[in-house]
Amino acid sequence: MRLSLRFIIPLVIALAVIAYAVVPLVDQLTVKWFVRDLDMRSALISNTIQDQIQEFIRNGTQAKLVPFFTKITQDERLYAVGFCDSSQRLLATQTYPQDLACAQLDGVLASGNPLLSSVNGPLHVSIHKIEGDGEILGRLVLVHDMSFIQRRTNETKRYLYFLFIGIVTIVSLITVIIAQLSWRGWIQGARALLRGEGLLRPAVKVNLPELRPLARDLRVLLRDLKAEHRPRDESQVTWSPEALKRILHEDLRGEDVIVVSNREPYIHVRHETIVEVQRPASGLVTALEPVMRACSGVWIAHGSGSADLEVADRNGHVAVPPENPAYQLRRLWLSKEEELGYYYGFANEGLWPLCHIAHVRPTFRSGDWNHYAAVNRKFARAVREESKTDEPIVIVQDYHFALLPRMIREMLPLATIITFWHIPWPNPEAFAICPWRAELLDGLLGSSILGFHTQFHCNNFLDTVDRHLEARVDRELFTVHYRGQPTAVNRYPISIEWPPSAELLKRSTEECRHSVHLRHRLPQSCAVGIGVDRLDYTKGIIERFNAIERLLEMEPGLLGKFCFIQIAAPSRSSIEQYQQLEVQVRTLANRINTRFAASDFPPILLKVEHHDPHEVYEYYRAADICCVSSLHDGMNLVAKEYIASHEDERGVLILSQFAGASRELPEALIVNPYDVDQCAAAFHLALTMSPSEQRDRMRIMRGLIQEFNVYRWAGRMLLDAANMRRRRHLIVSNEKAQRHESPE
Repeated sequence: MRLSLRFIIPLVIALAVIAYAVVPLVDQLTVKWFVRDLDMRSALISNTIQDQIQEFIRNGTQAKLVPFFTKITQDERLYAVGFCDSSQRLLATQTYPQDLACAQLDGVLASGNPLLSSVNGPLHVSIHKIEGDGEILGRLVLVHDMSFIQRRTNETKRYLYFLFIGIVTIVSLITVIIAQLSWRGWIQGARALLRGEGLLRPAVKVNLPELRPLARDLRVLLRDLKAEHRPRDESQVTWSPEALKRILHEDLRGEDVIVVSNREPYIHVRHETIVEVQRPASGLVTALEPVMRACSGVWIAHGSGSADLEVADRNGHVAVPPENPAYQLRRLWLSKEEELGYYYGFANEGLWPLCHIAHVRPTFRSGDWNHYAAVNRKFARAVREESKTDEPIVIVQDYHFALLPRMIREMLPLATIITFWHIPWPNPEAFAICPWRAELLDGLLGSSILGFHTQFHCNNFLDTVDRHLEARVDRELFTVHYRGQPTAVNRYPISIEWPPSAELLKRSTEECRHSVHLRHRLPQSCAVGIGVDRLDYTKGIIERFNAIERLLEMEPGLLGKFCFIQIAAPSRSSIEQYQQLEVQVRTLANRINTRFAASDFPPILLKVEHHDPHEVYEYYRAADICCVSSLHDGMNLVAKEYIASHEDERGVLILSQFAGASRELPEALIVNPYDVDQCAAAFHLALTMSPSEQRDRMRIMRGLIQEFNVYRWAGRMLLDAANMRRRRHLIVSNEKAQRHESPE
């Protein structure tokens, strides 16, 4: 013990001296780092607003600079903004320091000292020249509040002191332990440890067969605890295919992932002697396909292509993507009657109009319901066949499989089932129209996690369960307890792959513009608008065309200068409402084109045909405007695809307030698609918007999509599933331990 003290006391003194010398040094370095960061921040602000300042000066409206600067200083760190024009006149916010006149700026620059003192603390001054047309228009002065630096410096000092105290404590304990081991014979203790014997009772060896299951469970428990306490900050994760794989291997231990959807990601279609591979125009496929490429596993879907059967093996499997196989596609075959009843009948004539407020009456037939239940059961059996373990991760997609989660739960009680509902969820009164509402809710509550795009849809679902089922709804944790099992109801806004595939962006924006204009015989100066939708009554295509007609009525000068290209992929053409919609869309486009036939090209180009992703992206990149006018939508990924395609940060997005994407992209021109005049005005604003404003809006939206991409969407669901599985394992292990400890 004396030897330990002889070592500990000098160590404590040395660490105290080091701490006393290091803390001031860290303080100085912290100030230098923050000053450098403020210089970079000031340069960024100057570059961002210099275009607006130039416009005010050119227009002779310098007086508007003061309210413009006041709006900018709403940032809590930006203390004041001022501008000294060429005549040394100062235009500044009210907080601008009085001792920093225009005549004194040269002195500040010459001194090289960017700091001023004020009542509230130090201020950082940054001066930037504003140039235009080869001449200096004035100098922009940005003043930042540096009081936050003192607060952070104090926190840093406190943390450093605690760190040194912790180091001293740990080193002291280690010293005492080593001294004690040396005194008692540390060599014998180490040998006993290597033999698996305890340090407290080295002579006792435990070798009881009845304790081996308990030891195995404890090892699993410790591994789960280690994973659970591993720090993971969502905002610090760069979401990518590699991040998803890491989550699967670390948090879900690489277990198999099974995706179930009606629509398949790849369709094989025969054209005479050749088989063509198509990718369907579906937001669901667009979002999930890159996730499956990252996670591997099996995708179970309905094989609907004319050549699907001949390219699959005898079990319905085919490796995809064709050019670089990364996962297995398992196809199920449906009879004509099953497809008519399950898909076209109950799903798309019943649930689809029920969940979308698009003023189409839902139709429910008992025969369609029977087919819907039978097909859900067929897919449940396929999930059981494809499961490699008793507790797979099953991701069920959309309204086609509302009964499937409960069926899987009955076949695989330990499965983790994530169900994502891609369309809106109606209010309880609207959902009550469905004769089988209780069965649908029971099926969905077989899920471990039930996801929606928006919080509004989550709230509607909880209200519906509360109204129609005997279940306990926890609105604080957003959990439904039903039939002895909890179901978490969460918001997961879906997104797209980021960055987009290099194949989609291999042609430059200018090449795409030139190609699209040449293909449709449009002048290169003609502005192009684009709409990309399935031919569906929820997409607001008719409302969009009415807005274009109103635009040309209000602004006849745009005739011959603007063309709108509508890509409308055929969809559910065997349903009467869709047949009528196609006739209405074609008739309206022809009427508008006939009315405004004075130019060399029609104002609306309607293309009712399938387009592959690379063709769609070519139109995105060529378009100056993209219009998404959904009457009611879950998310609508067209809006995000258009933004992702414009790395030139040009273009304007017109977005319906009834699309889920409007909650995430307020920088778009948000419109009510039922308001024709408002939509026409949005088109006019988009056509006349300055490049700098387009860049500012597009830059913000692209940053959001980059951060909240499809891998983050899937990763959040998988992380929640991992936590749920971990809690279940803890409960099971605890129950086993209690049974082992209880007397017989």
